Amino acid sequence: MPSPVQAVLWAQWRSLLNLRAGEGRLGRLVTASLALLWYSLWSLLALAAALILNRPGSAELATLIPWALMLVMLYWQMAPIVTASLGASLDLRKLLLYPVPESRLFLAEVLLRLTIGLEMCLVLSGVAVGLLRNPAVPYWAPLLALPLYALFNLLVAAGLRSLLERLFARRRLREAAVFLLVLGAAAPQVLLLTSLPVSLRELPLRAPPVYWPWVSFGRLATGRFGPQDWVLAALWCTAAYLFGRWQFHRSLRFDRAAADVSGNLQTRTPLLSRSCFGLLTRLVPDPLAAIIEKELRSLARSPRFRLVFLMGFSFGFLIWAPLMYREGQGFSENYPVLVSIYALVLLSEVIFWNMFGFDRAAFQIWLAAPTPFRAVFVGKNLAGAILATVEASVVLLVCAALGVRLSGLKILEVYAVTLTLCLYLLAAGNPTSLYFPRPVNPEQSWGRASAGRFQMLLLLLYPVLGAPVGLAYLGRYAFDSQAAFFALLALAALVATVFYRVSLDSALEMIERHRERMVEALTRGGGPILTQ
Repeated sequence: MPSPVQAVLWAQWRSLLNLRAGEGRLGRLVTASLALLWYSLWSLLALAAALILNRPGSAELATLIPWALMLVMLYWQMAPIVTASLGASLDLRKLLLYPVPESRLFLAEVLLRLTIGLEMCLVLSGVAVGLLRNPAVPYWAPLLALPLYALFNLLVAAGLRSLLERLFARRRLREAAVFLLVLGAAAPQVLLLTSLPVSLRELPLRAPPVYWPWVSFGRLATGRFGPQDWVLAALWCTAAYLFGRWQFHRSLRFDRAAADVSGNLQTRTPLLSRSCFGLLTRLVPDPLAAIIEKELRSLARSPRFRLVFLMGFSFGFLIWAPLMYREGQGFSENYPVLVSIYALVLLSEVIFWNMFGFDRAAFQIWLAAPTPFRAVFVGKNLAGAILATVEASVVLLVCAALGVRLSGLKILEVYAVTLTLCLYLLAAGNPTSLYFPRPVNPEQSWGRASAGRFQMLLLLLYPVLGAPVGLAYLGRYAFDSQAAFFALLALAALVATVFYRVSLDSALEMIERHRERMVEALTRGGGPILTQ
């Protein structure tokens, strides 16, 4: 009879195998191919570590290994947070109904952390092989120190995951944390714009302070250790165990639903919001106005949309700054156009390609309501265009605050390019939302909102849809004329309008053939299915 730990690990393995079962054979094949490529790259890195570390030179190893182990720990602990996944895992709180000791559940949780540390296990294996082949290192040192260091990281990861689960149960805190972490990932881009101090440039050449865990384990792994290293390694492992066990114990008795509800109490609608929606109802007749208002309100309350919207004018500025910043001249005048296009691409994941993903079970209401489905498409499309315009406006405001030169023609160019691309994306998004429906949990701040096989198709769609706008810029370069640019851009907008009308008619015909398949796809998975 299998033990509870074996049963949990087996269930975790089966859940990982069936995670993409709804995407079909092609989707699973693409996912498996990408996973094979990903771990092949890490295997090559492990091989490189083994080849580098097998050379004699114990003094150099004493400086190199601690820094390498520090990078291993940072990746092991931070990668799940940056990707907002915290590692795919079972909810062990549901096993409290069974007579399973809490110590066994904690052991299962620690072993489950291997699912987010496979890359680092490969790297540590390469480091161990290299040190074993190094004649200057005792053979027993890496065999003892590196497994202990992996266990230390597993215990820390178990405690950190339990802690972050409780913190991220509160919506506002979850959004702020993910937003700051994503911005932190772009920090190296900002450093490229500035000259690093000499102390930071020489930091990798100096040995880190001895009290850090990677230093103690690194010295043990190379055989250049003292009694204090054994003491510090034991203290770090004990502290990691106590931290992991304490946080896991608290998470087992944590009511996530109650914390989420307490943090999401409804507040009064701001006066500005009521005024804007009141103006909308006067300009647009019902039911179109009601559909637009519903879309704007629901998206504004969605943590996933808010995060993507904020990233458009924050992360976009950071990631493109090194390419568009000229020393002594400031930012290029094309900087706001590039950031606006990048922000529109980010928004397309949640409002264009899978526009019914947030509706999920509520999609059945659209089918049963007396409102024509053309109005549903047009309402969702207009809401997407409004949000794209707001995003472009925020980008211009931030550019003005940064001192970017903005002429009247440049402001017109930003809006014209954004709306033209938006029209192409809407035209392509209407049929793809029916071909590749995928349920999306709006409470999850980050993740993939489109089907796996559609991600590969996007590699072809974006260049094709952006080609007409690219031709307008090519015309401006060839003729050195703003008039030629706007004339070609107007022609691209005219073609986009025709394309949109054709794709809308095609989508209306498709909805009759695919309604049952869409209802089945949107009501399966994707988090809790809400109908209100």
